[in-house]
Amino acid sequence: MAFNDYEERLVANIAEHGWFCVSVFGNASEPSFSYSVGFAETLDAPEFIVFGLPGELMHAMLWEMFHKLKGGVPVPEDGERVAGILEGYDCVVRDVHPENVVRDYLNSAIWRWGDPTLRGGSLKVRQLFWPGVTQRLFPWESGCDPEVRAAQPLLYLPPKPPGLASRIRKLFRN
Repeated sequence: MAFNDYEERLVANIAEHGWFCVSVFGNASEPSFSYSVGFAETLDAPEFIVFGLPGELMHAMLWEMFHKLKGGVPVPEDGERVAGILEGYDCVVRDVHPENVVRDYLNSAIWRWGDPTLRGGSLKVRQLFWPGVTQRLFPWESGCDPEVRAAQPLLYLPPKPPGLASRIRKLFRN
């Protein structure tokens, strides 16, 4: 199988460092995010994704998680607080709902993982959440800063079904 330059770099990074970081730039309506590719094969752990911070910081957070797991720290369970990922703040890990393990968020990890039926199940992914700076509240907590909430989609929840208007438009297009 021939790989393009990006795929070759991804595979080489996993071979050399144990994982690869994919960073996706956001825009006015969507936050930036970064995710790991290779935790599943190198550490037999879920991949991790983090949203809404500068790319270098998200990359550093994923490196910290990699070093913790490689050093023997157990994979954090859904809802568990984790110290040492973001200096001065605990993060919370949440399981990404299987319906949110999609190419929009995890294209390269899905490419690397391959066909889930051949791998014995779908790709496991955990989302790292960070709290607001002043109140230290997480997006699901009452009183959380709206900017903190907007920067971190709640991928542990199943996706919302399309609204009535979009379903009607789809019916008329067919």
